[in-house]
Amino acid sequence: MDASGLAGGPRERMSELQEKCGLVGAVATSGCDVVESVYLGLYALQHRGQAGAGIVSRSRRKTRVHRGMGLVSEIFTPKARDYLAGHMAIGHNRYATTGRATKLRNVQPLLVDYQGGKLAIAHNGTLVNAVALRREMESLGSIFQTTTDSELILHLAARSREPTMVGRLTEALGQVAGAVTILAMDERTLVGYRDPFGFRPLVLGRTGEMILLASETCAFDLLGADCLGDVQPGEMVTIEAGRIERRQIAPPKRPLRQCIFEHIYFARPDSHVFGESVNRIRRELGAALARRHPADADLVIAVPDSSNAAALGYSLASGIPFELGLIRNHYVGRTFIQAGQAHRVSAVRLKFNPVRAVLEGQRVVVVDDSIVRGTTSRQLVQLLRKGGAREIHFRVASPPIQNPCFYGIDTPTWEELIAAGDDVEAIRAYVGATTLGYLTEADLLASVSHPDDYCLACFSGEYPTEIPARPDRVPFDSERWRRPSACGEEDA
Repeated sequence: MDASGLAGGPRERMSELQEKCGLVGAVATSGCDVVESVYLGLYALQHRGQAGAGIVSRSRRKTRVHRGMGLVSEIFTPKARDYLAGHMAIGHNRYATTGRATKLRNVQPLLVDYQGGKLAIAHNGTLVNAVALRREMESLGSIFQTTTDSELILHLAARSREPTMVGRLTEALGQVAGAVTILAMDERTLVGYRDPFGFRPLVLGRTGEMILLASETCAFDLLGADCLGDVQPGEMVTIEAGRIERRQIAPPKRPLRQCIFEHIYFARPDSHVFGESVNRIRRELGAALARRHPADADLVIAVPDSSNAAALGYSLASGIPFELGLIRNHYVGRTFIQAGQAHRVSAVRLKFNPVRAVLEGQRVVVVDDSIVRGTTSRQLVQLLRKGGAREIHFRVASPPIQNPCFYGIDTPTWEELIAAGDDVEAIRAYVGATTLGYLTEADLLASVSHPDDYCLACFSGEYPTEIPARPDRVPFDSERWRRPSACGEEDA
């Protein structure tokens, strides 16, 4: 797809549309208030997005929305939750990748009035045909209120002549491409859907009082809900009056293309994602890393928290003792999903502190889940050296990320990826490690039960869909990488 000619250029424009988020929805089966449960579910999924959050709820006579910037605990005060009380609700944690993350208008769920009534939507993923669709719809007179691709689904549904919300959404979803996991609701029905490739997860659960949908099973654990399994690729789940109806509105793509990065980084280790234990897979990745890149070292440490399980796996497979060499400040967000390079740099300094009593004079294996831009890894190595480490053997529980993701991860351009030039030695020199080792794609796929069903485009460059026009791959420039790093309530 050629997105040239748009304001800001194709790569800037597409970066506005990249999102990777957390979803929770609930419908009462006994007339209870579900908003507290949706709030707690979003709390459990806070790791999936910290730019903002929102909840749309439905009571007997009112649809209400409350959205804000920041963390779930800050946005949904007791007063806000009381205001939202209802028997049906959907919630969304937003992660976005540009300065537009600071715009409240882009926080979801989005809620509109149209000829069919009220319709709210929360989206996890990215539409790869968003720019072309938006250009076409604007030429026909559509007026957009946000810069997110998710609003396109609302416009397409509003245009449909199907008599029901489910029919309208089905028609709309047939016109979009890419990673599309959504929750939607009108005055009567809650809908969950996962695209035919299955890029992003969605699971169905139940308690004695409500039926739930969420991005990860850790949300169900907090709520005491039983997991009923994954929403299948191409499947739409509708929940109305306490009844669940499941329909396959599009055939699953074969092979599927589930995001391997859910297991590497994004999901919580206590979750089951795509039917598999995240903790088990991460431990296996660490063990594979120890076999692939052994080190003559005194101790193994993790870059907490997403690398803890991989570091334990490395320790167990290598026999090198595991220690707590970095302490994380849990009141600072995940640096990879901070909006802007300057924020990533300052967050690393705030987020980690080396334990000198553990590191002093030691040869240390540092296990991290991935290296994206390299700035975080560089600062971590500097911290560890200041903490007294004599040698730092950096081990990465994934292959080099050489290509951007167009399905919802914050790697929108080749220029931002330090591994785009395939030069591991140059990366080692930039981050300042004694040695550097990555997993191979074969190692990665050996850790999952269905290796043919995963997307590895960020490593391989083999995209399962058409993607926006790409520039020529830039060669690795070691000098470039050495430069200094420069709430409201609405009653509807």
